[in-house]
Amino acid sequence: MTTSDDEPTATIRAAAGYLRTWLEAQAAHRRVPGVQVAVRSGGELVLSAAVGVADVGTGAPLTTEHLFPVASHSKTFTATAVLRLVEAGRLRLDDPIGAHVPELAAASAPIARATVRELLGHQSGITRDGGHADFWQLESPFPDREQLLAEVLRGGVVHARNEHFKYSNVGYALVGLAVEAVTGRPFAQHVHDAVLHPLGLTRTGADHDPARAGEYAAGHTALLLGEASRQVLGHDRTGVYAPATGFWSTAEELSAFAEAALVLGDDRLLPDDAKRIMQRLETVVTAYGTEIGRYGLGVDLTTVGERHLVGHSGGWPGHITLTLADPGTGLVISVLTNAIDGPAQELAHGLVKLVDVALEPRAQVPAPPADAPPLTAFTGRFAGLWGVLDVVELGGRLVLVRPTLADPLHGMEELQVVDAGTLRVAAEPGFGAAGELVLLERDDAGRVVALRLAGVTHRWTGSLR
Repeated sequence: MTTSDDEPTATIRAAAGYLRTWLEAQAAHRRVPGVQVAVRSGGELVLSAAVGVADVGTGAPLTTEHLFPVASHSKTFTATAVLRLVEAGRLRLDDPIGAHVPELAAASAPIARATVRELLGHQSGITRDGGHADFWQLESPFPDREQLLAEVLRGGVVHARNEHFKYSNVGYALVGLAVEAVTGRPFAQHVHDAVLHPLGLTRTGADHDPARAGEYAAGHTALLLGEASRQVLGHDRTGVYAPATGFWSTAEELSAFAEAALVLGDDRLLPDDAKRIMQRLETVVTAYGTEIGRYGLGVDLTTVGERHLVGHSGGWPGHITLTLADPGTGLVISVLTNAIDGPAQELAHGLVKLVDVALEPRAQVPAPPADAPPLTAFTGRFAGLWGVLDVVELGGRLVLVRPTLADPLHGMEELQVVDAGTLRVAAEPGFGAAGELVLLERDDAGRVVALRLAGVTHRWTGSLR
């Protein structure tokens, strides 16, 4: 990065208005019912926003206070709780699960020898959800302890230990039983006291809370096969599955948790050496000859541009969510959507890319002449037959963004200010208007009302934040 250590957060803060504007365009273009987002940098919440509706049936606006089931984000909470117990000397990562779940040891089940580490890293070989998992369609209750263990003992082992990465909610449910055995307390209560309370998180919990039913954003079915409407879905308790998928939160609080649990230099929950254990590469997940992911202990490992990020996604009936954290710089982005086809990953990755464009030019262009108007005199949203263009100030520069594309880097251009009526596209190789002049039309008050890019006119449609 070209910015100094004290500049990135200020730059991201200045870009936050456009991050929200881009998010609004994406949600509208993709017909997502609602999106909640939070962005943190340098320990500061630089953006918290909600767009769209909480429930398409009632039309109630989505707010930043609405609760979302965040599903497999639960695994990061669980891994953090386990590492805190390890730090306290109450549990070892290499403990066999049978040492804490006596039913498995008593039955001499092979899974009893799987370690806590193997379960956290999805290397135990145990089934994902068992043979009867229509609770994922909200057609039956989630299993209780007796049902879970019966499923495991009935033949829950699919692979040998450490033979293959095998993502497993059942495995995390077993880890939750180990936490209860070690602490002598219900899992949800222990996590509240050990993880949530120290951070002051009051809008986060380990399992659905019916007493707060009115605070949840509704879930929605996907738009399939040309359908134009969505059905509203309810919520359910996850019981013994809570360590794998039961947690609920807001984007603000989820990002606050990720900052404390995953960013280096913050010791409120874990020291850095414990975080490095969580974030260490346990598995490169390769299927059918293609890498499809990387995993540590309770965290996905992801690369977006040049950033190596950690975090987790979540898929709950009617909700898709994702949180990403850069452990070194402290950038955290959490995106929560309330539809089962919600593009949480695309939105989160897009926000990371926009942040990095603000921090680092993609191409160098000459500085504006001394008598040029301020950059804000050129900004706005423009539309033509071929789409929508945003001319936006990011990082003290003018950048052209096509806000309806899933990847904001596609078609993005750095712009040079030539004079009050002319911009120039950076002279980079490309199929578009690379190196060409962008001619502006202004009204009598000096406001831009149209621009001509590659000879094609786009009319001004509105201001940008």
